[in-house]
Amino acid sequence: MAETRVLQGAGAGLGTMLKAALPAVPGVNQLPGVRKQGGALPELTLRREQVRIDAGHVRAYADVCGFEHRDVLPLPYLHMVAFPLHMALMTDPAFPFPAIGTVHLENRIDRLVPLAADAVVDAEVRATNLRAHAKGRIFDLESRITADGETVWSSVSTYLRLGRGDAENGERGTEFAPAPSGAATWRLGADLGRRYAAVSGDSNPIHLYPLTAKALGFPRQIAHGMWTKARAVATIENRLPDAVSVAVGFKKPILLPSTVRFGFRSGSEGVDFGVTTLKNGSPHLLGHTRAL
Repeated sequence: MAETRVLQGAGAGLGTMLKAALPAVPGVNQLPGVRKQGGALPELTLRREQVRIDAGHVRAYADVCGFEHRDVLPLPYLHMVAFPLHMALMTDPAFPFPAIGTVHLENRIDRLVPLAADAVVDAEVRATNLRAHAKGRIFDLESRITADGETVWSSVSTYLRLGRGDAENGERGTEFAPAPSGAATWRLGADLGRRYAAVSGDSNPIHLYPLTAKALGFPRQIAHGMWTKARAVATIENRLPDAVSVAVGFKKPILLPSTVRFGFRSGSEGVDFGVTTLKNGSPHLLGHTRAL
């Protein structure tokens, strides 16, 4: 039976991240309430109500992601409001997959109306559309932000749980245009993951230090996908209409520290953009914008 639950407080924090890590700990991951056994997604909607945006936090987010300080929210900012609900849902005992080790494949944000940097909003998140993928199973976390009862912003984050996939019939993801020629070079410091974690609440160990990243199979820490998307949006923000959809696919992790190239191309449908390696131009992120 479908359930709606209101989350009290700010949500995501160290306690939530520790809870997210428990299913990855041998032995502990077999305990009742921790063990993840796959299966269906819960019919559960989580909500945050009357969240007042902190203008100081918006400025800190803008500084980390490269946005100018303005009176309206950066387009991806409301992901900060939805993210605690993402984590609360994926760490709920009814959720079938562990949060740590689940791969963020794609994200689409639809901004219907720009909001002031001190707006008051409600947010809700639900998991839906579990389906086969070539490399396992994927599902969507759908987020919706309302102000005065009207939807102003929504997003769909698509996640992959690696496992037995369906190479023949499984979904392969959105087809994005090849990355445009590079227009800018970004030099990313080793502390970028920690800086973004401080403003986003996403303290997944793969983003923090070489040691914590190596424990989860990476040679060193990697940049957050949503930071990479935000930095790309900041670069093209003045080319976007108020009502706009921005979709990206996360292709290859960016190891930190690193230097990458960003490029974009404006066309009749919108802007195509990409973040690529300097060495051979292989993509870290591909995306496009479309007017709504």
